[in-house]
Amino acid sequence: MSRERKTVNAQITGVGMWVPEKVLDNKYFESIVDTSDEWIRTRTGIQERRILEKGATSDLATNAIKNLMENTGLKPDEIEAIIVATVTPDYFFPATACLVQDNIGAKNAFGYDLSAACSGFIFALQQGASLIESGRYKKVVVVGADKMSAITDYTDRNTCILFGDAAGAVLLEPTENLEYGLQDSVLRVDGSGRDLLIMKAGGSAMPASKETVENKLHYIYQDGRAVFKVAVKGMADVSAEIMERNNLTGGDIAYLVPHQANLRIIDATAKRMGITRDKVMINIQKYGNTTAATIPLCLTEYYNAGKLKKGDKLVLSSFGGGFTFGSIYLVWSMD
Repeated sequence: MSRERKTVNAQITGVGMWVPEKVLDNKYFESIVDTSDEWIRTRTGIQERRILEKGATSDLATNAIKNLMENTGLKPDEIEAIIVATVTPDYFFPATACLVQDNIGAKNAFGYDLSAACSGFIFALQQGASLIESGRYKKVVVVGADKMSAITDYTDRNTCILFGDAAGAVLLEPTENLEYGLQDSVLRVDGSGRDLLIMKAGGSAMPASKETVENKLHYIYQDGRAVFKVAVKGMADVSAEIMERNNLTGGDIAYLVPHQANLRIIDATAKRMGITRDKVMINIQKYGNTTAATIPLCLTEYYNAGKLKKGDKLVLSSFGGGFTFGSIYLVWSMD
């Protein structure tokens, strides 16, 4: 649907988040693998991350949505759709969205999971916006949630330091004021990079077996250097493209809201956009890479801290396994 023909935009009218209590700091990883606090900080920006000891991704998502409902007064039976962005579903089926729907008592909602790795929330937000823009739905909840500890090999020093568990959620509702809400998106996939960031076993290509378990093929695998190079370019490209498409300059942007994978990737994206570090949402030091949860975590924390104001122009940007990458131009509408 072209922008000129739209009668409503999808706007974010509420935010929520939840992180587990258990903290793993860099000192912990010094004790289990060959690494150091200084090495982790300088190369990733991460100082600590949260780990869910008991429970699953549905518990993370459920708690984030409950926080959203507390913040907004949203009632369960008002929710019409739930989109869960995750690569760590409780099960292949039923969808995690079904479990979350039951947990919160959203008896009038339909829902589904969306798998796009670290770009999951960006892709799901566009999906949710499309439901709102169709005119058929008034209240759509989009949640990014991942229990990355469930697929992390804690003997692999290259990946175990990176990931944490968390969930963040937003409520989408329509606005007739087209100056607010989701304005534009640039979404991309490139499957040629499939082998560089992958969980090799467990699907139909390589079903679970004694051998796949023994060979640790059910854990996340990443070629760090190769992914870093592509991620720097991919995130920067889509962020620059959405600015060009909407005639935006660095001075127009209140915040870049980037996926929190690596501080060096974030800095490279900001530089390409022509914005300074103070206009970049960053919380990677506290949570690490929580995959689909990173962007809604940032939105929630910055809004709760009073750092977001109505009319702020935001660029949300991500890059993840698949490869998947994308950006969204959003004008904040909450006071």
